[in-house]
Amino acid sequence: MNRAPTTSKLILASSSPFRRMLLTNAGLEFEAHAAKIDERAIEAPLEKNGASPDTVALVLARAKAEEVSARFPGALVIGSDQTMSLGEQVFHKPRDIADATNHLMLLSGQTHRLNSAIAIMRDGDLLWQHVSHASLTMRALSADFISRHLARVGERALGSVGAYQLEGEGIQLFDKIDGDYFTILGLPMLPLLGKLRELGALDG
Repeated sequence: MNRAPTTSKLILASSSPFRRMLLTNAGLEFEAHAAKIDERAIEAPLEKNGASPDTVALVLARAKAEEVSARFPGALVIGSDQTMSLGEQVFHKPRDIADATNHLMLLSGQTHRLNSAIAIMRDGDLLWQHVSHASLTMRALSADFISRHLARVGERALGSVGAYQLEGEGIQLFDKIDGDYFTILGLPMLPLLGKLRELGALDG
């Protein structure tokens, strides 16, 4: 039997304009509040202990949802995070253009993976968590092309863990992509919407 949506407030624990856009375009009514956490302080011990890229993404997604959940009692809070891995090497957002250059040199001609995690919490209780993956094969790039590309996109390259934006000029860097658009943007929408319907937060 279909259920009418519950009256619980829905909150996205993120300041990402892309994640907000995905929920807005899907017709969800929600608020967005960035989590007040130190991501690097959480990541560092995990990586030191050899945590997988999936685990790092899930722990961060849960941490974001938990922090926001503590500030909004009764709300259904969606936390999300994305890691990027080449084998077992986990990448972080480049610090500067030189770091972005190094990212693209390492990824050139290789297939890397985006690991997008979601966690849903209410009053600090974990209701659901999930990880989706996308595999992206970058074409072989010359050092000269990388330099010209980064000169064109500028500091926009610093806003993405891979130093590229697929929704922009970054699409030119790739030969092949296996995975859905939502996972690539960091919020796997189909499993999320399915779970929100199951929880009664969406009309289903």
